[in-house]
Amino acid sequence: QVQLVESGGGLVQAGGSLRLSCTAPGRTISAWHMAWFRQPPGLEREFVAVNSWSNGNTYYDDSVKGRFTVSRDNAKNTLYLQMNSLKPEDTAVYYCAAGDLAVIDATEYHYWGQGTQVTVSS
Repeated sequence: QVQLVESGGGLVQAGGSLRLSCTAPGRTISAWHMAWFRQPPGLEREFVAVNSWSNGNTYYDDSVKGRFTVSRDNAKNTLYLQMNSLKPEDTAVYYCAAGDLAVIDATEYHYWGQGTQVTVSS
């Protein structure tokens, strides 16, 4: 069983920034496609972005494109989500996930973190 651990969530005002981190203690993320999902209050989990281990490319949902940036530091075994220009509608629990496919379908990811809360006040 692989456990992913997210951190970095919190409360921020609209227009502010946060950086989330995701690690896999005791495991390496270098050979996985790594994704971020989020679940807004009362809604289903939704795709945010996915980073491919094979070519390093990242695909973003249109709702975050230009504001969020995914990066990966394989030496630190850590995935990051830099979130800028945050909006109240970005409020959600954010999850990182690891899998064998770089896709937007959450069911294709094998491993998940416990989530970290991001709250953006207006």
